Amino acid sequence: MTNYLPRLAPVFHALADPTRGAVVARLAEGPASVGALAEPFRMALPTFLQHLKVLEAAGLVVSEKQGRVRMVRIRAAPLAEAEDWLARRRREWEAKLDRLQAFVEALETETKEKDH
Repeated sequence: MTNYLPRLAPVFHALADPTRGAVVARLAEGPASVGALAEPFRMALPTFLQHLKVLEAAGLVVSEKQGRVRMVRIRAAPLAEAEDWLARRRREWEAKLDRLQAFVEALETETKEKDH
């Protein structure tokens, strides 16, 4: 089994911040200019650009200059990889919880049989 976590740590770190999470959610609708992305946030542009830098370093977004405007678009691959990793963990935990439930039910049945 491949250990995705070292590759995904920057993705989860980037998504943990509410501003960056909101930017990724907005970019899921389609590309946007840096100015349009920054507009809803009450912060100086250099501060917002640091958030974009973190997203780019994590591989979640790419930006390119189009004329005088810098456009940003989402990269789906890191999100898909994170989703795959989370789905695997979910399946593992669901299997463990199913085994625990079966064990508890077996104990309850055994206890009821002893009491009667």
